[in-house]
Amino acid sequence: MAAAAGPEIERLIALLAKLPGLGPRSARRAALSLLKRREQLLAPLAEAMAQAAERVKTCQVCGSLDTRDPCSICADASRDGALICVVEEVGSLWAMERAGAYRGRYHVLGGLLSALDGVGPEALRIGGLVSRAHDGPVKEVILALPATVDGQTTAHYLADRLAGCEVSVTMLARGVPVGGDLDWLDDGTIAQALRARRPA
Repeated sequence: MAAAAGPEIERLIALLAKLPGLGPRSARRAALSLLKRREQLLAPLAEAMAQAAERVKTCQVCGSLDTRDPCSICADASRDGALICVVEEVGSLWAMERAGAYRGRYHVLGGLLSALDGVGPEALRIGGLVSRAHDGPVKEVILALPATVDGQTTAHYLADRLAGCEVSVTMLARGVPVGGDLDWLDDGTIAQALRARRPA
């Protein structure tokens, strides 16, 4: 396809198309919107991205992203140091924080074990988790991993690795969502909800 714009615009479109959820057409629409609203969108976005690239770092304790190291969660003395919630990526940590129901600490693995994708234990932050569980005041490790084959494989592997530490290893409950209608749920979710039932 012939270029419809100059190389700078095509480069912007190509970079936007690499973002999750944006294909070539969506990237073109996003680029056009940014260029039409340079003062309100493009310039502030460029400045915010430059500042993020310069200041945001990975926390050496938990693997989260923040402008400080250790991150604000690890540095927060009011957090319960006896709890570590293990998540796949930082986005999952942000989701847990949005819920506002957890006040412990986190550990970001940086992915999941996947034989098909060639991701082994050495590619993830598993050693750091085991060290934290073994050496610190940790009493419980909560595995908040996806209900996928790779998520379950990773959870079983972590449970085995943490067996030598004196910690309780738990997983998030899975089942019927708040406001969920049984008629709309898949068979696996219903089966898991039945297995995870509790007293009323």
